[in-house]
Amino acid sequence: MKEEDIGRLLAVPGRENRVGDFATGYDGPLRKADGKEMLRENVERLARLQDVLYAHDRYAVLVVFQAMDAAGKDGTIKHVFSGVNPQGCRVSSFKQPSSEELDHDYLWRIVRQLPERGCIGVFNRSHYEDVLVARVHPEILTGNRLPGIHNTKDVTPEFWAERYRQINDFERYLTETGTLVIKFFLNVSEKEQERRFIARLEDPAKNWKFSSSDMKERALWNDYMLAYSDVLTRTSTEYAPWYVIPADRKWYMRYAVSRILVDRIASLPLRYPEMSEDKRFQIESARKELALLVGEPEYQ
Repeated sequence: MKEEDIGRLLAVPGRENRVGDFATGYDGPLRKADGKEMLRENVERLARLQDVLYAHDRYAVLVVFQAMDAAGKDGTIKHVFSGVNPQGCRVSSFKQPSSEELDHDYLWRIVRQLPERGCIGVFNRSHYEDVLVARVHPEILTGNRLPGIHNTKDVTPEFWAERYRQINDFERYLTETGTLVIKFFLNVSEKEQERRFIARLEDPAKNWKFSSSDMKERALWNDYMLAYSDVLTRTSTEYAPWYVIPADRKWYMRYAVSRILVDRIASLPLRYPEMSEDKRFQIESARKELALLVGEPEYQ
């Protein structure tokens, strides 16, 4: 993937970014076989980067995935992070808030799942549900016991502007304190979603993935596209930009995500810790001792 190709996937900060302006399919020169091979290489590179990230222990990486149903979040996470050490990576999913979560602000449950230093955190859905699902279904907010929100008429454009600002402030804070925030919107077309829903219905092994609520949300496709367009426009920032990934071809989607992840993490000033002279002496002494034990010539 060339730099200009990555640029086409970026929701440019400070501009209007409509979902319809971004491709859902891929028709470039990259072949499927080559894309799969480069995904494999990037999986290996990501594993090496995670190793030094963990050893350096100064930065964390937060990877956010948002998408419509059947866009391929689960499969992308499975394939792209297949090589990382589970000890240094955690995947968190955010569904309907629990009663305990509703007793706190909407970012509370997000903060609890943030990655610690040296680790990668992957959010399968995220704090953006509160400006996406809640935007399409504002009646949800009337049950959240929010100050000043008693009915849907109280959910004004100013309310959403305030939430976008809160999210931007939150992500700026994370960035300034050492967490690299990388956000992906997997952009599947309405036609491809339909095809994948049909596949779920026709394949017994995929029936479990289907929910009747999927069809109800699909009927609100245009409302969701407007909500996503606002999210891309209002929350793609220099410090935490959105990448809009064509999702109709799964092999390209997975490759593109892996490439961006590797490039962004490699941009961090990571290094293995430098050893003190005392530590070097201990290591050299241990090497000589082990050499004697196994009968090998002493290290020079």
